[in-house]
Parts: sequence; C-alpha cells; structure tokens
Amino acid sequence: MNQRPPDVPSEAELPNRRKAQRIASVTLYAAMVALAVWVIRDFVPAIAWACVIAIALWPAFHRIEEHRLFKGRTTLIATVLTIAIGLLFLLPVGIAIAQAGAEAHEVIEWARGVQENGIPVPEFVDHLPFGATQLESWWQDNLAQPLRDSPAMKGLHGGAVVTFGRHFGARAAHALMLFGFMLVTLFVIFQAGPRLSCSVMEGVRRAFGYDVMHLAERMAAAVRGTVSGLVVVGFGEGALLLVAYMLTGVPHAALLGFVTAIAAMLPFCAPIVFCGAALWLFLVQGAVVPAICVAVFGFIVVFVAEHFVRPVLIGSSARLPFLLVLFGILGGAETFGLLGLFIGPALMTVLMVLWSEYVEG
Repeated sequence: MNQRPPDVPSEAELPNRRKAQRIASVTLYAAMVALAVWVIRDFVPAIAWACVIAIALWPAFHRIEEHRLFKGRTTLIATVLTIAIGLLFLLPVGIAIAQAGAEAHEVIEWARGVQENGIPVPEFVDHLPFGATQLESWWQDNLAQPLRDSPAMKGLHGGAVVTFGRHFGARAAHALMLFGFMLVTLFVIFQAGPRLSCSVMEGVRRAFGYDVMHLAERMAAAVRGTVSGLVVVGFGEGALLLVAYMLTGVPHAALLGFVTAIAAMLPFCAPIVFCGAALWLFLVQGAVVPAICVAVFGFIVVFVAEHFVRPVLIGSSARLPFLLVLFGILGGAETFGLLGLFIGPALMTVLMVLWSEYVEG
C-alpha cells in the first residue's frame, strides 16, 4: 500500500494550507514594503512632491510626447521639463537673494545706526485715536535709546543670532538637498513615460480591481485640479496685486508681487503680504489713500479668487462640492503641511466616491 509522504498535505488540508500561505505571503510583502518605506523615510517628501508635479504635468507631457517632432525622444522631454521646473523654483529665489545682497550694505548701516542711536518714535503714533501715550512711553523705554542697552533687545545676543543662523543654514541645506532629489525623481518618472503609467495602473487593477483603478484616476484628477486651482489662481492674484503695488508706489513691487503669488497659493495667506505692503505705505510713506486702496483691492481679489475661481477649478476636476474642497485643502495642510494641499482633496475624492457607491448600492 502506497503511503503519502509526511510533508505532502491531504486533499482536505490543501485549502487550509493555501490560505495560510496566502496570509503569510501578504504579511511578508507588507513587512518588506514597510521596511523599504522606513529605509527611505527621509526622502519620502521629495518622492511625494515629484509624484504631485508629475501627475499635474502628465497630460502636457503626454501631448508633447505624441507630437511628431518629439516621437521617441522621451529622455529629451524629461530633461527639458525637469530643468524648467528647477528654474521655475530656483530663479525667483536667486533673484531675491541677489536683491537682498545688493541692499545688505544699507541694511547693515541702518542696523549700526539703530544700535548706536535707537529708533525715533514715528510721527503716526501721535495721531493714533487711542493708546498713543502708552505706545510712545514703551517706545521711548525700549526702542528710542541705543538698542545695545535696550531691555527689549537683551535676548538678541550674539550667541542667539549665531545659533539661529546655524539652524537656518542647516534647514536651508536640507531643503536644497530634498529639492535636488525631487528633481532626480521627477526626471526618472518622466523618462519612464507611459510604461510607468501603464505599469502602475495595471498593478492597481490586478491588486484591487477596476473600481479602485477608476478611483485612482479620480484621485489623480483631483491632484491636477488642486495644482491648477492653487498655482494658477495664486499667480493670478500675484499679477493683479503687482499692478496695485506699482500704481501705489510700493518699493520692490516685482519681488513683492512674486511673494504675493507664492502666498496666494496657500489659502488665506495673501492678505498677510498685501496688508504688510499697505501698512508700509501708511506708516513709512504716510500715504493713507494708496494704503487703503491696496488693502481694499487685495481683499476683493482674494474674496473672488478663494470663493469663486479656486473652488470651481478644483471642484470641477475632482467633482467635489465647495465645502469638501475647502476642508480638504485646509485639513490637508494642517495635517501634512504643504504637501497636504494636494493630498487633502484627493482623500476627499475617495470619501465622495465611497459615499456615492454606498448610496447607489
């Protein structure tokens, strides 16, 4: 009589054995993925930013690649797009640093004069409707005297300034390194081209089915819509307020317009910049009417952009209602930082799709 080897399961044991093997395989795969993510944890932000930019530019990349002049030149397209993205971020920063360096001498001379003589009480203090006496008294005690002996400046000793400079330099170097890795990752994604896109979608389909594949496409559309809503509207606000700065005589209007555009990409951050410009016009130049014009025009631009233009751009692409767009952007930014501006609407898209399937099912 033939006997079954001890390591070969019977037909009754086969389903249980296969189930246990599947569970073990899934556990092993999950552990390996978690270990891989842990190993590259410091570079995850760079990879995530590269994915966001690639998703946003993917339709444009696809159209360029299909043009007869660029057929089969994926590496060239990837190189040009990566360099363009790098210059888009680095050129304004370089211009700002160069401009700050050109005025560094004046700032240093002003700081030396302030250290020796203090800052005189501004004229506008006497015209304040209330609190003028208290503010003038505080100013005389803390800022009108030489600042090296001022009580308000005692905490700003040389060691503190040096420590702050070191921390700032270390963070700037780290951010520059991550930016470089982001550009490298972006180039690799673009160079892989349609092969990478098809491979990712096929992997999602095989792992989770067609429903999740369509959900991933909706999430990508939400990311593209968010980029359009944040970047396009931000530059639009910056351009309009640049005109206001130039007409009212705000110094360094071009640089301030660019800063406004960057701030406007973050919800409700543009008022910090143009209100600061209006305050400068009012306090330093004494231009009351131009200051009021800048502030009022800025709030009108921000109101229209935040409540009408941006929700339409983001909501139409992701097919989300305004409230979910707003919660997604603000909640994502609070949870994940700047990257959350794009993650939040994508997660809201998942929530909306799941709710729709639950209601319709």
